[in-house]
Amino acid sequence: MSEGKQLPMLRQEKTPGQAPIFQRVGIVGLGLIGGSIALAARQIWPAGLVIGVDRKDVLERAMVLHAIDVAADDAVVLAEADLVILAAPIQQNLEILRELGENVTGAAVVTDTGSTKRAVVDVAATLPDRLTFIGGHPLGGAARGGIEHARPDMFTGRPWLFTPSKGHDAAALDKLKAFAAGLGAVPQTLSPEEHDRLLAFISHLPQLTVSALMHVVGEAARDEGLELSGRGLQDTTRLASSPADIWKETCATNADEIGSALDALISVLRQLRADLQTGKSIDQVFESANLWRETLLSSKGS
Repeated sequence: MSEGKQLPMLRQEKTPGQAPIFQRVGIVGLGLIGGSIALAARQIWPAGLVIGVDRKDVLERAMVLHAIDVAADDAVVLAEADLVILAAPIQQNLEILRELGENVTGAAVVTDTGSTKRAVVDVAATLPDRLTFIGGHPLGGAARGGIEHARPDMFTGRPWLFTPSKGHDAAALDKLKAFAAGLGAVPQTLSPEEHDRLLAFISHLPQLTVSALMHVVGEAARDEGLELSGRGLQDTTRLASSPADIWKETCATNADEIGSALDALISVLRQLRADLQTGKSIDQVFESANLWRETLLSSKGS
C-alpha cells in the first residue's frame, strides 16, 4: 500500500436498493472477511460507496468481482469515509490504526474484524476525538482465506461481536449493529476482556489443538497410514488447513488467555494419560463431552 495510487472507479450500473447506513464505507484488507463485507455491502446498499484498500493485485481481483467502487493501495483514499473497517491481519490493523487520524480527515466510525480485541482497543485510545472506534469481530469464515473465497452471504445468521469500551458512543454502536444486521449477521456485545477470554476457548484453543493433532498424527502415520484413516479424522482436522501467519498474530495478541486455555486442556490430557488403565477419567471426560456436544448442536439448531 506504499505507492499511494488510486485505481479507476468502477462504472458498473447500480440498481436501487436499501438506503445505506453508512454512505462511504472504507475497507482496509480485502481478504476473505473484508472481501465478503464488500460484496455484501454493494449488493445490499448499492447507493453507497465501497472503498477498498489493499495491494494492487488484490484490488484488481476485487474490481473484477464487483466488490468495490473505488480502489487504492494507500489509506489516504479513506479521507471522506464515514465508516472504516480494518480487515487486515491484526498487526497490520494496529499499524494502520496508529496512522488513521492522518488519513481520515472527517468524523468517522472505525471498527475492525480481528479475533482479539484488547490490543486494538488500547491503540484506538490514541485516535483523535473525531474518530469513534468500536471493536468488532464477525464470527464467519472458512478454512481458506483470500478474496477468491469471499461470499456475500458469509455472515448470514452468524454472530457479529462488538466490544465497546467504557463511555462508548451509543449512537455509533447502534449504527454498527444495524450495519452488521443488514449484512445478515446477529450483532452482540461483549467487553474486550470477556471477548478475548471466551474466544481463547471457543476459537483459538480448537485451532491450536487441531493443528497440533494433525501434526502428531501425520508425523506418526505418514502417507501410508493416513490412507487407512476414516472420515472421522478428516472431519476432526478440518481446521488444520488454516494459515499459520494469521494465527501467530492471534496468539501474540491474546497469549495470556490462550495460555490459560492450553493449560486447561493439557491438564485434562494428563488426567487421561494417567488413567488409561482404569478408564475412570475416560468415563468422566466422555460423559461431559457428550453433554456439551449436545448443547453445542442444540444451540446451532442441528
